[in-house]
Amino acid sequence: MAISRQQLAKELEPGLNALFGLEYKNYENQHAEIYDTENSDRAFEEEVMLSGFDKANVKAEGSAVAYDNAQETFTARYQHETIALAFAITEEAIEDNLYDKISTRYTKALARSMAQTKQVKAVNILDNAFTSATGGDGKALCATDHPTIAGTFSNELATSADLSETSLEQACIDIAKMTDERGLKIAARGQKLIIHSSQQFIAERIMKSANRVGTADNDINALASKGMIPQGYVVNNFLSDDDAFFIKTDVPNGLKHMVRAPIKTAMEGDFETGNVRYKARERYSFGFSDPRGIFGSPGA
Repeated sequence: MAISRQQLAKELEPGLNALFGLEYKNYENQHAEIYDTENSDRAFEEEVMLSGFDKANVKAEGSAVAYDNAQETFTARYQHETIALAFAITEEAIEDNLYDKISTRYTKALARSMAQTKQVKAVNILDNAFTSATGGDGKALCATDHPTIAGTFSNELATSADLSETSLEQACIDIAKMTDERGLKIAARGQKLIIHSSQQFIAERIMKSANRVGTADNDINALASKGMIPQGYVVNNFLSDDDAFFIKTDVPNGLKHMVRAPIKTAMEGDFETGNVRYKARERYSFGFSDPRGIFGSPGA
């Protein structure tokens, strides 16, 4: 359906002072604070988790050395989606000098819709991190029982809690306890706190106060003094759950944004109708490979 003169009747009237509704500011590229972006050259991408080796054994004098086998444990898959939107302007609207006004204004609106869609799709994984955002190991992104060859590991608070000094300290402790597929300890560390906008004032006090928050004691704020989360906190305005929080860790191959085709715009005329059509299109996917790249709590 094309945008016609009837839909834009006011723009044809003299004395029009202003048009509004399409000039809002955007929350730009908030997904980049969560995901590492990589390019893709195929319809989907797969990444395989490999196990290392177990702890080495003592070799008795004259005995044979023990051998161990590395193996594939699970596969993470990124299935790209094509995201597109278009609009058209009638030939009559163009003839009546609405072309410049409409094309400029509505191409901005088109870009805004494409950008908003990307943010919603990106945050969908965090919104479902404790339920349906399932990874290659068959578990939700954040779980207390991710299976490994040696047993399990956790990237979720054992007791769900809202954001506080205590819960954040416990999260940092739990991240440091993470193990690899063979149960060997890894030097994981939290890097960045990701929160809903309603938690930003709590986060500001916890992360930046010199002393402990909400006490009359002279105790220092250990989280701040030790630099436990060096990249601070970021607000994501698209998160649905207002009491869940997440910590992005320094473990590689965590949450990824795969770009198959960057956004492209096109314009063409239709011979039969005379309408001019505008289109925006891109292909990408959001997902995760190693769940150790994130730690979370769904809130109390």
